[in-house]
This record gives sequence, C-alpha cells and structure tokens, in this order.
Amino acid sequence: MPPESLRCKECKTEYPLDARYACEHCFGPLEVAYSARSDPDPSELRRRIQAGPHSLWRYSDFLPVQMPREGVLPAGFTPLLRVDRLAERLGLGEVWIKNDAANPTHSFKDRVVSIALARARELGFETVACASTGNLANAVAAHAASAGLESYVFVPADTEEQKLLATGVYGTNLVIVDGSYDDVNRMCTELAEERQWAFVNINLRPYYSQGSKTLAFETVEQLGFELPDRVVCPIASGSLFTKIALGFEEWRELGLVHGELPTFNGAQAEGCSPVASAFAANQEVCRPVKPRTLAKSLAIGNPADGPYALDLARRTGGSIESVTDHEIRDGIKLLAETTGIFTEAAGGVTIAVLAKLAERGDIGPSERVVAYVTGEGLKTLDCARGTFEAWQIEPTVSSFERAAERLGALA
Repeated sequence: MPPESLRCKECKTEYPLDARYACEHCFGPLEVAYSARSDPDPSELRRRIQAGPHSLWRYSDFLPVQMPREGVLPAGFTPLLRVDRLAERLGLGEVWIKNDAANPTHSFKDRVVSIALARARELGFETVACASTGNLANAVAAHAASAGLESYVFVPADTEEQKLLATGVYGTNLVIVDGSYDDVNRMCTELAEERQWAFVNINLRPYYSQGSKTLAFETVEQLGFELPDRVVCPIASGSLFTKIALGFEEWRELGLVHGELPTFNGAQAEGCSPVASAFAANQEVCRPVKPRTLAKSLAIGNPADGPYALDLARRTGGSIESVTDHEIRDGIKLLAETTGIFTEAAGGVTIAVLAKLAERGDIGPSERVVAYVTGEGLKTLDCARGTFEAWQIEPTVSSFERAAERLGALA
C-alpha cells in the first residue's frame, strides 16, 4: 500500500507527503492516506511478512516509509507472552502481555521514532527533535545517534531522573523546561514553525503515529493470524490506542485476518484522566486538566486524539477507565509477581485497569485478552519503593533462621 497523500481526518482535504500535521482549512489532524492494492492475495502478503526481518520493518508494505539502508536500531518484534498465573489471579481465562519494554530504549516509542526518523531522512532533515514526557526523549536521542543526526529533546522539569540519564547519555541536546508536558508541547509547536527541524511528534506526526500500527500487526501475527477478543491499552494522547485499532482494521480489510474488531478498553491515571472522565460522563473531551500523577508518561492534560479514543471505546463496546496512584503501584507489583515483568507506571495503569475490569465481571471467561505494556520499570524506580520489605541479618545461619522464624518464612 504505497502512501498517496496526507489527508485531513475531519474534512478529507489532501496535501503532499511533506512535513505538516494540521489541515489549513479546518485545523484537523492529518494522516497518511494509502493507495488501494489491486486484488491483494492474503497468502502472498503473509509470505512476504514472514520472510521479512525480525523487526517492525517486516511490515514495510503497510508503512509510509522503507527501512533506511544504515543507521537503524531494530525496533519491534517484541514478545507476546501468555500469562496464565496473572489470568488465574484475576479469575480470567486467557491473558497475553505484549511486552514492548523489550525495544532498544525499552518502550514502544522506538516504533514511532523508527518511522519518523526514516521519513525525516527521506525529506532531507539534518536535525530531529521532540516534546516528551521521557520515553520519547530516550528514543529520539538513541535513534538520532544511530543515524548520525543532530537532536534536541524537550522534557518537563519533573521528568524521572532515570529517563533523563537514559536520554543525555546519547549526546543529545537535552532541554529541561519549567512547565508541564502541555507547556513543552506548545513551545515545541512554535519552534517547529521557526526552525527547519523534524519534530517527530509535531510536523512529522502523520508518519510517526503510523509506527503504533505495528503493535497490532505483531499481535495478529504472533496469535497465528487471529484477533484478540479484547485489548487493554494505556492512553496519553490517545494515538497509540487508536492506531492499534487502525492496524487491526487494515489487515481485516486486506483479508489477512478475520473477525470482529476487539473490544477496546483504555487506561488512564486518575490524576490525569480527561478521556476517562469524558467517557464516564458520556461527554466529549473538552477541558484540559493539570496532571497530578506518578504516571508521568501518561500525563497529557490536553490529549490530541482523545475524541477518537472515546469513539473507539464506544463503538467497540469497551470503556476508558482511570485508577489511583495506589492502584498503579499495585498493578506494577501484581504484574511483576505473576509474570516476572517489571513495568513502568504506564504499565501499572494498564494492569490496574485490567484488574478492575476483571473484578467487575466485564471480561467473559472465554475471552482472549491482550494487555499492552509500553515501558520498562527501571525507568520509574520510585514506583517500586515501599512495595516490599527486605531482610537485614548478620552473616550467620542462626541470624537468618531467627529472621525467617520471625517473619514466618520457613515451614
């Protein structure tokens, strides 16, 4: 499906495939529009996919760029794990975790940056940039270093130290801004108008967002070219949530997979939940909020794709839920204890919402559920503080046995 144009999601006005992100007529978001395939053969498409590299570039036929010849970090093709112990703990039948912490910089942002940087290089940009809550900064800095491009990353001042360290090490220009993510994003939008830089999530956003589709493609392929019954996914801007659905829909249209679109459940932190609040009130997302949550990677108070996330949840019979910071910590601990996967706060949000849905009885016993873990727990270590107790003993067996007896750890 070769890219044909950029098209406004609202009024359908078309534009050339350059660096732009908003419609000049209605200010709606632009998306990549593809030329239709002529009589596609699903069997041949499957063979092409399975013969491809073990990275997201195996799906080049469905992306707006081709893999660059050099300077590429191999993102994607992360594990999809059946987690029966977690399912049993929650009283569910079949649960899978798509663990995108296995990407090069340990979050799903490697996917979207891979596509954006490939397009930036095609368009001749020499400097790439982003507004980020942390994970995107990591990915832009690393992929720019691999490609030999100059980079600038702008982050809020309250970004976790682990994410700052994992960004600056790549030699990027790390700019810490006194303000929220929404403040950072507004400033970067202005800079994108003034400088000849490729802001991956602003003027290259139509290409960047296409990287999230590859999570859907991998899920289908790893399930034996079958669809899950339900998806649980975190929501920040709403782009990841909606693009996973787009990936499923594209492959359904091409005959690569059959069945109904899964039920989509979105997950937000209560301290920054404009989309979940709108869903609960049966309204549209209309009022930005000031984030107050430990899930900083989801702390976008004015989500660009919020209206589309709401529509997706409603038309698939799903929901958008929020959870407290305490529930987020419990979600991180539950996932770690039952699967051996240590996730960051955003993953804790997802697992906490999965647990809420299970407790409420919203998930049927025969449903196949896929939950998306989008980042690594080592990036938000503070979330693990206070969730366990360590033993401290003298270097003697008797000291160990006394402690074990006191704590009831030995039979």
